[in-house]
Amino acid sequence: MSMMKEFREFAMRGNVVDMAVGIVIGAAFGKIVSSFVNDVLMPPIGVLLGGVDFSDLSMTLVEASGDVAAVTLNYGSFIQTIVDFVIIAFAIFMVIKAMNSMKKKEEAAPAAPPKPSAEEILLSEIRDLLKQK
Repeated sequence: MSMMKEFREFAMRGNVVDMAVGIVIGAAFGKIVSSFVNDVLMPPIGVLLGGVDFSDLSMTLVEASGDVAAVTLNYGSFIQTIVDFVIIAFAIFMVIKAMNSMKKKEEAAPAAPPKPSAEEILLSEIRDLLKQK
């Protein structure tokens, strides 16, 4: 079997395609959450904290001198990244929780036991008659 044929079979398996779609959707979801945090969530939090812009929060480690730029520790960006992560993790948790509850509902409804066959009914009637005697 040629290498290209093996690769084509591997790439066209359902799991690989599903995983690729999940990665693309996940990346798009990450961008949406980052925009939500940076553009919608953090500005009101900054206003509540006295007009602080989290993206500008930093600590200068080495001052700029001449052509050399200052070395800064940008902890505001780190705070925004943590908020991004928490929101994404919570959203994924909620999706998985919903999927698990749907799966439990499917498992919780067991099929009704099959009716006993005519032979079993007859045997149970014979058993009951024998118990009466």
